[in-house]
Amino acid sequence: MSRDERPIGLFDSGLGGLTVVRALLDLVPHERIVYFGDTGRFPYGPKPAHEVLKYSIEIADVLLEHDVKMIVIACNSASAAALDDLRERVDVPVTGVIEPGIRAARRVTRTRRVGVIGTVGTVASGAYQRAAAAVGPALEVTCAACPGFVEFVEAGDIDSDQVHVLAERLLAPIIAARVDTLVLGCTHYPLLARTIADVMGPDVVLVSSAEETAFEVRSGVEERPAAPLPSPRVRFLTSGDVETFRTLGARFCGPEVDMVEAWSWT
Repeated sequence: MSRDERPIGLFDSGLGGLTVVRALLDLVPHERIVYFGDTGRFPYGPKPAHEVLKYSIEIADVLLEHDVKMIVIACNSASAAALDDLRERVDVPVTGVIEPGIRAARRVTRTRRVGVIGTVGTVASGAYQRAAAAVGPALEVTCAACPGFVEFVEAGDIDSDQVHVLAERLLAPIIAARVDTLVLGCTHYPLLARTIADVMGPDVVLVSSAEETAFEVRSGVEERPAAPLPSPRVRFLTSGDVETFRTLGARFCGPEVDMVEAWSWT
């Protein structure tokens, strides 16, 4: 059988999913990628689940028009709101970011006390709590919403004093729970990992749902012992400002974020 040469499709509310793209560029150098950043309708976290589901379906349709062989919901809010529905609607595999993060936390925790931070929508959905009950019922999971983190990342501010002060306040309940493992339950949060690690202290292991999802995607694609694909390997689309996406995307993901196409919902 011939190898499936179609690209992998990913989407997020904005720039956060680029953390998954970066991991995939390193892990599967033989794969092409189409990434949709819905920055024009960002953020997803505070929005009701039915609205996030509507957006996710619309973006999945766009990715299918680009003939993707797999869809990765590189957004925790969208994974919580749309994963099951998309799996029923489309004919290609659909992967979210929630279960991979919990499985990784289960592997590394020593005390079984695990923290999860995410957007308001992700935490309120109970998706991480359900995933933990399914894959790690012995885990003691403490969740905390971190409103403001995503907005700082999308503004390009990942290490200011204001971010550090906000992190100290929002992470206080996680610290009080004495967790030894913290799941970064939003694909934007790895970009704040230095600040989060500084606040949590050296004894807490950070687990990136973005990186764990990339490992899971790698296990689902065919291996090919050949030279990596030439650039450009990734096609970027955004519903927001192209220049902002290109500038911040290159900073967060790398030089692969060069050619960015504008997408309009109107």
